[in-house]
Amino acid sequence: MTITAPEITTPFAGQSTTLQYIAGQWREGRSEKVLTVTNPYDDAVLTTIRQANLSDLDEAYRTAGAAQKEWAARTAGARQQVMTRAAQILEERREEIVSWLIKESGSTAIKANVEVTLAAAITREAATFPTRVHGRIMESNTPDKEVRVYRRPIGVVGVISPWNFPLHLSQRSVAPALALGNAVVIKPASDTPVTGGLILARVFEEAGLPAGVLSVVVGAGSEIGDDFVAHEVPGLISFTGSTPVGRNVGRIATGGKHLKHVALELGGNSPFVVLADADLDAAVEAAVTGKFLHQGQICMAINRIIVEAPVYEDFLARFAAAATAVPYGDPKDPGTLVGPVVNNSQLEGLKAKIATARKEGARTLLDGDIEGRLVPPHVFADVTADMEIAREEIFGPLVGILKANNETHALELANDSEFGLSSSVFTQDLDRGVRFSLGIKAGMTYVNEMPVQDEAHIAFGGERNSGLGRFNGDWAIGEFTTDHTVGIKRL
Repeated sequence: MTITAPEITTPFAGQSTTLQYIAGQWREGRSEKVLTVTNPYDDAVLTTIRQANLSDLDEAYRTAGAAQKEWAARTAGARQQVMTRAAQILEERREEIVSWLIKESGSTAIKANVEVTLAAAITREAATFPTRVHGRIMESNTPDKEVRVYRRPIGVVGVISPWNFPLHLSQRSVAPALALGNAVVIKPASDTPVTGGLILARVFEEAGLPAGVLSVVVGAGSEIGDDFVAHEVPGLISFTGSTPVGRNVGRIATGGKHLKHVALELGGNSPFVVLADADLDAAVEAAVTGKFLHQGQICMAINRIIVEAPVYEDFLARFAAAATAVPYGDPKDPGTLVGPVVNNSQLEGLKAKIATARKEGARTLLDGDIEGRLVPPHVFADVTADMEIAREEIFGPLVGILKANNETHALELANDSEFGLSSSVFTQDLDRGVRFSLGIKAGMTYVNEMPVQDEAHIAFGGERNSGLGRFNGDWAIGEFTTDHTVGIKRL
């Protein structure tokens, strides 16, 4: 029996709520496992959801495969209308969605509002995609022959999204994929099933998306994770998350029985470089936000601060003073910048990183008592490139500061990483900044800005172990479509 979805304010409000959106129906999953979703700040139970099993996953994918054909056949204007309405709903429901981001993901009010804005922006950008897809007519060496190369939907896209920016990092794949005529199945992170998937299902249902074109399967990775990637129906898997898990996704997608495309946005180790001629006040301001926004739980967040020797001590003093003033605590407080980390696993990992930084000889400039999952800003100086805090992605409100002997050494330190997502350099010589930027092995570099940047029309993605492919704008059109060559011989 089909269950009509209630309003966003009510379907997930109580402990007894268990519905998810599978193959056009709001219903329970069929797994024996039940997921309890809690608030990372105070451990309040937000909802319980009976999880999806393999039969739910198969139904979602096969229904999506059937529904996609009719959806792709709709006119560009019809698909644009759905996408435009979805963007409007995100804005209309901002207050409700922000509330869910705060209580489910530990987002501060500042970050949650930014996230809704980003999600609405990529949806509006995606609404333009149906009329921006262009094929080509090619000359042939065969007489009386014409070759056309069409850009067509891939078919069904599987989206695996993370818990840190759950709404936006789902919608960044979902909106372009749908706009271009694909169907989508989302597997949101277990920490954030509501904001990472179920709210989007409700938004698109209200926007007029046909039933079955979008499904959300909330299921344990141990039960459906590998099959989500290996299933024969999806032609592309879009994954955002850690590099180790991303490697496994890529291995299954490209090494199994059913080969498929992958778009992988993985870990980062963003360098923030301050050259000797930098405006230190501007650099410190950007560094504080770029490090501590959302507790540092952002793939683009500053992971290493690299400062040229002549201004090293001056920068340390200014940054430590600014970090001391960073407000942390209840994420509902409009002034809070640092809220709780998302779960106990993340918390224990951060405690271990703090202990290791001290053991390896980093100088503590700033620390504080950890209360529950609230980790106050921790700043370490005299960090060297071989220390764990410089080599591994931190994903928390900790940062190490390295001294560079000169500009050449600063670039060497910036590139001394297996990752290459985002990066920054501060200098008052803009030409110098561009030259330095082009020397960094990364997908994105920003001069005199923090590395946490994402605009819906600008290429987003990394190099090396930070991923494959690009999101946003024309790059998303390329990722979520495929070429179909048609040769025509005139007789």
